[in-house]
Amino acid sequence: MGKVKTSKQLERHFKGIANHRRIDILLLVKDCDGITLEKMADRLKCNFKTLSEHTRRLVQAGLLDKKYQGRVVSHSLSPYGQKLVKFITTFQHS
Repeated sequence: MGKVKTSKQLERHFKGIANHRRIDILLLVKDCDGITLEKMADRLKCNFKTLSEHTRRLVQAGLLDKKYQGRVVSHSLSPYGQKLVKFITTFQHS
């Protein structure tokens, strides 16, 4: 078993998902690994700048990873993001 997280570390992750739009982003990225902001905006029917800020906060919380490919940025779940999405999905269906 891995190292036990402090309450401060847990707070960072939980604050990262403390918004319905960020939860939607995590669930979308789970299904569409490598998705760009443009495609996210189209799929979620959301403003590009709004999504940009939410993804920035998810990256800051350690839940999303960004990969720069020229002018395009693809998004994927970090290992912690994968665990949190699994929890969200389980909690959603209980």
